Amino acid sequence: MRRIILVILAASIFLAVTPVRVEAMDPVTIAILAPIAIKAAQIAYPYVKQGLINMGKNFLKIGGSLLELLLLPWGLIEMTIGLPLGGLGPGFKHSVRGVVAIGKVVWYCLLIPFSPLGV
Repeated sequence: MRRIILVILAASIFLAVTPVRVEAMDPVTIAILAPIAIKAAQIAYPYVKQGLINMGKNFLKIGGSLLELLLLPWGLIEMTIGLPLGGLGPGFKHSVRGVVAIGKVVWYCLLIPFSPLGV
């Protein structure tokens, strides 16, 4: 047991102290490639902008579904405490909407990587 701990400790120290390799580019190469990179960024800008807008819309949908998720405990409270006052029907509806909101949150979270494509 002691050997295993020492091996793990030695391996972690070895991996933590590895030297960092840094490679620099030639300034002339950077000067040659800068105008090409600027043109590429100008061409890609509208697509990146639209992708970020689509992701923002998706995050707003997730936020709305998370707020709707709060109907689940509210519906359970309505069904238990409000039972003598006729709260069973609305409480059941709120609980069902809260359970459906769980699926919506999962669905929208799964769509996040695809939302820049307009899905």
